[in-house]
Parts: sequence; structure tokens; C-alpha cells
Amino acid sequence: MEERRRRYRYVGPAELRALVRPGNEGRRIRSAADFDAWASASASTSTRTEPAEPFTFVVDTAGVLRLAPRRSEHVACAGGGPVLSAGEIGFRRESGRWAVHEVSNQSTGYCPDPGSWPAVADALDAAGLAHPPGFTHEVVFRRCPACRELNIVREDDFVCVFCDGALPRKWNVDDDAA
Repeated sequence: MEERRRRYRYVGPAELRALVRPGNEGRRIRSAADFDAWASASASTSTRTEPAEPFTFVVDTAGVLRLAPRRSEHVACAGGGPVLSAGEIGFRRESGRWAVHEVSNQSTGYCPDPGSWPAVADALDAAGLAHPPGFTHEVVFRRCPACRELNIVREDDFVCVFCDGALPRKWNVDDDAA
């Protein structure tokens, strides 16, 4: 039986959520051909010149990879909805096909746990895109129980940078996440 995956709700600033516009979500990538067409079109615009530069990505709740230019907000890429993962992803051509070169869960709007990797791997597998065995850069997000500030845990130091309170080992950014 497949394990139920955590859905991450947007927890970032309200002013960024206000940027969400219907029909302006990230491009759904269901195949290598979808990615090739999107990367080719993106490379021809003035805002995008190098496919190796990371893109903004989310994996929507249907398990589909969505991509947007790097400086796009994750919440806009997701159309404001919950995601199974989010971060940045870079591609390069290997043996005549596209492959993921780097991928992280760096999204301060959704703050996905590194445990969201299987959703990313499944979306990439479904699209026929080769990828590494895990995030090439993992980010650990925690909310301080004392001051409620969002923290990025560095070097396994689970201490709040705002109030020196102890941070939990278990993901707790959005206690109401399903």
C-alpha cells in the first residue's frame, strides 16, 4: 500500500500569495518532450538564457512536476495550492537527453522537509527525466515553538536563531498540514 504523502501548504508572506493569478501556474512537465519544449521556449526569452541555471519547481498534489523561471515564487508556480514538494532544480543534457543536475527543497514559501524527495523522484521518473538519488542540497526548516519564527537549521544545530530556543527534530512548520 502506498504511503500517504504530506501535503505542504503555503506558509510564506501574504503579499506573495497575492501574486497568484489563475492560468499563470508553472508549466506541467509530464514527459521529456514537455521539458524540452519548455526549456527551448524559455531559453529563447530575454529572462532565460541558460537551461543549467536552476528553475523554480513544485510537485503538485497530482504528483506532476511544474516548472517556472528561477526567480518565480513557488506559490505562483503552484497556483496557490498545496504541494508535495518544492524547491529549485537545474538540468543539463547527458547522452542526448535531459537529466537533473542539481535539485534542492529550497522553498521558504512551502518549507518542505527533505522527506519530500520521493514525490520529486516519482514526478521526474514519470516525466522520463534522469535524476540523482536524492536532493543535492537539503534544507531543514523548523518553526520555533517558543517565538514561532521560521528557521533554517544549519550544521545540525537545532537552536532558534531568533530566541535561542530549542527546535524540534521533527518537521513542524505547519502543524495543520495534511
